[in-house]
Amino acid sequence: MDFLQLAGKKILVFGVANRKSVAYHVARVLTDAGAVCVYVVQNDAVLASVAKLLGDVEIHTCDVEREDEIARLREEIGSRHDRLYGLVHSLAFADYSSGMKPFHETPKQAFLQAVDISCYSLVAISRAFADLLDPDASVVTISISTTTMASESYGYMAPIKAALDSSLAFLAKSFSRFSRIRFNAVAPGLLKTSASAGIPGYVDAYLYAEQVIPRKQSVRTEEAAHVAAFLLSPRSSGINAQRIVVDAGMAINYFDRDLVHRALRPDTLPEPPNPAS
Repeated sequence: MDFLQLAGKKILVFGVANRKSVAYHVARVLTDAGAVCVYVVQNDAVLASVAKLLGDVEIHTCDVEREDEIARLREEIGSRHDRLYGLVHSLAFADYSSGMKPFHETPKQAFLQAVDISCYSLVAISRAFADLLDPDASVVTISISTTTMASESYGYMAPIKAALDSSLAFLAKSFSRFSRIRFNAVAPGLLKTSASAGIPGYVDAYLYAEQVIPRKQSVRTEEAAHVAAFLLSPRSSGINAQRIVVDAGMAINYFDRDLVHRALRPDTLPEPPNPAS
């Protein structure tokens, strides 16, 4: 049974860089469901690497910081495809080369570049491909599970992801003037990706998150990918301008009794809970 109803539908996928990329896992789920993925990567160097990973598929390049490259990409895709049924936006970048600084010391240029790549690119890409997207198409971006927790290990990216989340409502409203195209986000908890591994302090936060999550196991990238595929499918037609949190319950468990006990009385063991009566 083709539950997702994606067989034969062409989906434009931005953001595959390697096997750990969220976009790579999303594309695998889509392909398994019968969809045809058309890939977009940053440059020729990434293309050469990704081509070895993906095999004989259609791959294009585009640096989303450059409007002329987005325009070129639109023409290239349009010359080969009459219709797209979905778009995956899995793009994010922050320059932490000078180390993790307190938020109020965030360099202006670094912040604006991160906004451009991680947030505004969704607007720019959606605008460029508006006429190629099917009237019932779905656009899905990748956010984070919370943008209001001041995690020092995530630097200044949380406010930028908050802007990305807010953009969903405005894009959905704008596109509703001429289509039924939907805009949603998958918002996973901490994932083990190549990009996140380069963030100072992220690994410790990831290991801590595993302790907070009720099942004591981090969110797997494929779990986020499954939700993305659902949002890209006609089965989610009633969902628009939303962010779906995929954190395995982390947000409900910050005050877990064992964690609280270890933080306040690290040299003693907590008493076992009373058995249910």
